[in-house]
Amino acid sequence: MHPSPRRPAAATSNPAMLLLLLCLGWAPPGWGWPRGSSRGAAGLPPNATTPISIMGLMPLSQSEEDQKSRIGRGVLPAVQLAMDQIRNESLLNPYFLDLRLYDTECDNAKGLKAFYDAIKYGPNHLMVFGGVCATVTSIIAESLKGWNLVQLSFAATTPELADKKKYPYFFRTVPSDNAVNPAILKLLKYYHWKRVGTLTQDLPRFSEVRNDLTGVLYGEDIEISDTESFSDDPCTSVKKLKGNDVRIILGQFDEEMAVKVFCCAYDEEMYGSKYLWIIPGWYENLWWESWINSSQCLSKNLLAAMEGYIGVDFEPLSSKTSKTISGRTPQQYEKEYNAKRGDGQSSKFHGYAYDGIWVIAKTLQRAMKYLNATTKHQKIEDFNYTNHKLGKIFLDAMNETNFFGVTGQVVFRNGERMGTIKFTQFQERKEVKVGEYNAVADTLEINNSVIRFQGLEPPKDKTIIQEELRKISLPLYSILSALTILGMIMASAFLFFNIKNRNQKLIKMSSPYMNNLIILGGMLSYASIFLFGLDGSFVSEKTFETLCTVRTWILTVGYTTAFGAMFAKTWRVHAIFKNVKMKKKPDPAGRDISIRPILEHCENTHMTIWLGIVYAYKGLLMLFGCFLAWETRNVSIPALNDSKYIGMSVYNVGIMCIIGAAVSFLTRDQPNVQFCIVALVIIFCSTITLCLVFVPKLITLRTNPDAATQNRRFQFTQNQKKEDSKTSTSVTSVNQASTSRLEGLQSENHRLRMKITELDKDLEEVTMQLQDTPEKTTYIKQNHYQDLNDILSIRNFTDSKDGEKAILKNHLDQNPPAQWGSSDPCRTSKDPIEDINSPEHIQRRLSLQLPILHHAYLPSIGGVDASCASPCVSPSASPRHRHVPPSFRVMVSGL
Repeated sequence: MHPSPRRPAAATSNPAMLLLLLCLGWAPPGWGWPRGSSRGAAGLPPNATTPISIMGLMPLSQSEEDQKSRIGRGVLPAVQLAMDQIRNESLLNPYFLDLRLYDTECDNAKGLKAFYDAIKYGPNHLMVFGGVCATVTSIIAESLKGWNLVQLSFAATTPELADKKKYPYFFRTVPSDNAVNPAILKLLKYYHWKRVGTLTQDLPRFSEVRNDLTGVLYGEDIEISDTESFSDDPCTSVKKLKGNDVRIILGQFDEEMAVKVFCCAYDEEMYGSKYLWIIPGWYENLWWESWINSSQCLSKNLLAAMEGYIGVDFEPLSSKTSKTISGRTPQQYEKEYNAKRGDGQSSKFHGYAYDGIWVIAKTLQRAMKYLNATTKHQKIEDFNYTNHKLGKIFLDAMNETNFFGVTGQVVFRNGERMGTIKFTQFQERKEVKVGEYNAVADTLEINNSVIRFQGLEPPKDKTIIQEELRKISLPLYSILSALTILGMIMASAFLFFNIKNRNQKLIKMSSPYMNNLIILGGMLSYASIFLFGLDGSFVSEKTFETLCTVRTWILTVGYTTAFGAMFAKTWRVHAIFKNVKMKKKPDPAGRDISIRPILEHCENTHMTIWLGIVYAYKGLLMLFGCFLAWETRNVSIPALNDSKYIGMSVYNVGIMCIIGAAVSFLTRDQPNVQFCIVALVIIFCSTITLCLVFVPKLITLRTNPDAATQNRRFQFTQNQKKEDSKTSTSVTSVNQASTSRLEGLQSENHRLRMKITELDKDLEEVTMQLQDTPEKTTYIKQNHYQDLNDILSIRNFTDSKDGEKAILKNHLDQNPPAQWGSSDPCRTSKDPIEDINSPEHIQRRLSLQLPILHHAYLPSIGGVDASCASPCVSPSASPRHRHVPPSFRVMVSGL
């Protein structure tokens, strides 16, 4: 071979190594042999006459700092041993292996040039042996198909080369970096670890392994709870792993980054009995000593964090004692290898290089047998780079490889070596083998007597959660249930009282039917307390699901019923108060264990939407009710007799609901506290509301049974926000008008208001309207002069409550109600003719001129009877003797 002229490389300082290289057919750059010459092993057997050239590509430079070159030089003694043994066994007679070495120098350009120089200037190489550096190997392997060359690598572990579509002619005796992932899966299953996290250095080599691991774990019931990566500083990623409670960490990073990772782990206390780190096992011996100075942690702290980690890597030599294909056990081979290399550099890939030479020899042997059996005229030496048939024969023969070598069973699956993976553990500053995984048999062996964990048992894959059901306390449930029963008894008593006294004017004027709804809503709210206290300790899970719906609806209906009735009553007061024109308004442990409490909640698919809708419309209703109560805060209407208390009840419900809803959400994790607060809120809310509505009525009926007929006045005052709109009104009225005649009364009221306006303009005109004859005028002036003065006083004294009270008292003293009701307003034409000059007749005519303020206030001073639909006048009566319209007997001031 005549390589291209280059400068000579530095001569090796080891004469034995130089002699070995020369025997294997390698020459330093600038050295060479005549074209066509071959250099195989020395001492050829007499019948081995035909060389089979194999292209050897690997870094072989003498730089001690070049780790890849050390690999190339370290495997040469193993290669020589294999070739010698194959020659001695005459495995390929009449052929012998002629390995031609070419230095790639781990450089893409130089490696590619070496490859093409070997093709151009060297003999026809039947195969390519070697490939150490990933980039150089991938470039050459991609072009092999065009040259019909099969390549066998003993040191290229990059996962990229497993792509058979891109590298169909590439094989390797060493397992790829991805081969450790099935072994890791087996280890995780062995210790029942089902939750892990990954920490990966941002380099393609490590990222590819992590991605493949994700695929291996997928579908195996093992969760990757967190996936972190880093470029230079791993501390942030380590913190995130701890924050996610990751206990089993699968790391992919080099030695330099490993020192930083364990320093961060020490700072975050991610070591010891609770954690386990699984990292690459291909680091050099005492690897941390080379990088400890570049870190910021002490050596003892680093070693403390490293203690117990598990390294995963391929097994350099099989631990079995069986004889290999060469007739030697792996242990015997190792002794021969050490003797062969002497003081030379060792490499952990030497066993794979040794088995690689045997793979090539067995492949060629099978190809020879195939050619002898099929085509007698074609030989393997007829191979050339354009002979696709022989190239395909070599490829198929390589795929059929299956024998036991020094590295274990040698079998290819899609060009990938199904090898043995070892597990080592860092114990007291050294690596100790604790188990191995056989990829061919898919079995894992763990030496439990050697592996050590820093706790009493292997670490857990997460914090152990012990579930503890939080129940409602039975004494608390009993106490609140007793209070609820008392509340329901009180509500029942109020309901009985309200129904029994429904015909009493005191009760009638407070809308008894609305009060019944308030009581009903309160009782429903009370009833919901019993259901809220029932949890898994009292009922079954299925029953609890039903209770979730029932108790929610009971409380919702109870709230709607009670608050709706209070809102209607508050709205009525507000409508009367705000409408000065009185228009008609309708009524409206030291262990790695954590205790997790189990809480029973009512949930459904659309819980958020449902609660949002309920809170929205009920909240708006409640806020509007509070607004109305605030607007009428200064209103006191004895005629309605509970308007002020209803407003207070609205405030009570609003405040208690806000407090109850907020606190119940904040105490979801404390069922006793939540139940107690919710129950007390419901009890207080319902009890206070019922007491505000009914206790004053009980007191009034007990202390003054005739209060409904004695109190014939109503007052209401308003403090307007605008300074110029302050008014004061005092009204007295008698008897309650029939509700069925509201429209007629309002029409009459409007007519009378128009008439009283005319009286304002000219009081004399009013007097003239009441007079039929001069004698009557004199009579009126003599007997009713005080009545006219009262009217004038009320007109001009609208801003003084004291003045109103004085005038009304004076009027009532001189005209007692007994006199007003002495005449029957519903007489017919058959009744005796009344004297129009009588005081009673003039009184009725006088009151006829006065307006009706509102139909709801007629009862307070005694007005028309409910049975009287219209003024009872006989159609046949003469104008002189016709009865006047029924006396409404209303006195109004401040219009």
